[in-house]
Amino acid sequence: MNVQRSAAEPAAAAVAVPEAVSALDGAGTGAGHGHGPGTGPGQPGSGRRAALVPIVLVVGGGLSVQFGSAVAALLMPKAGALGVVTLRLAAAALILLVVCRPKLRGHSRADWGTVVAFGVAMGGMNTLFYQALDRIPLGIAVTLEVLGPLALSVFASRRLINVLWAGLALVGVVLLGGGGFDRLDPVGAAYALAAGGMWAAYIVFSARTGRRFPQADGLALAMVVAAVLSLPLGIWESGSKLTVPSTLALGAAVAVLSSVLPYTLELMALRRLPASTFAVMMSLEPAIAATAGFLILNQALSTTDALAIALVIGASMGAVRSQTGARRKG
Repeated sequence: MNVQRSAAEPAAAAVAVPEAVSALDGAGTGAGHGHGPGTGPGQPGSGRRAALVPIVLVVGGGLSVQFGSAVAALLMPKAGALGVVTLRLAAAALILLVVCRPKLRGHSRADWGTVVAFGVAMGGMNTLFYQALDRIPLGIAVTLEVLGPLALSVFASRRLINVLWAGLALVGVVLLGGGGFDRLDPVGAAYALAAGGMWAAYIVFSARTGRRFPQADGLALAMVVAAVLSLPLGIWESGSKLTVPSTLALGAAVAVLSSVLPYTLELMALRRLPASTFAVMMSLEPAIAATAGFLILNQALSTTDALAIALVIGASMGAVRSQTGARRKG
């Protein structure tokens, strides 16, 4: 729980005060001023802390998403899969618009194209994943979905070592599936794989949006795009069920845990990590889900599960260390 809290605090600061994102960026890169003794850009400790920041952000985002998935599971019988997506994205868009107050003027056509693509990827990823979750177990759905970011890491990386780390993570993901893929609903499995493709697109356009828009402005605008696209589907499936006060409250909780916090954390992480390294770190998601099930839901881990988690975490750590080493050499 301490890890979750320490990871969530930077995101909470960024959501409450959007300028905190810029402040954290400065701290992570050694830019800016006001460093205390031993924390300046030339100090050895500052480089290690800067390298740890994106790791904490990614892990914190994963923890937040898993808790959000638990709340979403409670909400699905009341609002349906598409209804949950609509509530999640609409509430998250409203929160981010109020907090960030993004500027609509001064952006190029390419900027808007990037935001729209980011929003489409975000909406598609959520819609497809919840359709999968309605048909197959959560752990296997996440396992299949994470193949998208892993594929991205293989295609985007120009270094052989990153390809090897991605391969190691893939072995762990397959082991974590428990060999039960042949018994899955094929439609649910197809939805999960398609969600993985949209997840890869989300990573690419999230990084581009973070470079084109200040603070979390691009994220807020992209969330509006995703919410608008999902709204007709949610109304079609759930209708007036979406206006029940208890459903709205759970939808807001899902929005904060599954969208506002993790997307803010990931946007900040992608300003410090290349897309290929970030994609490999996304393979931590099934491991986080399995660990949360063990700690919170008393779901025992088999020896194979433990080995799979070790492989996935080891691959993610190796990818980050190899990237940090490349930066130092450069």
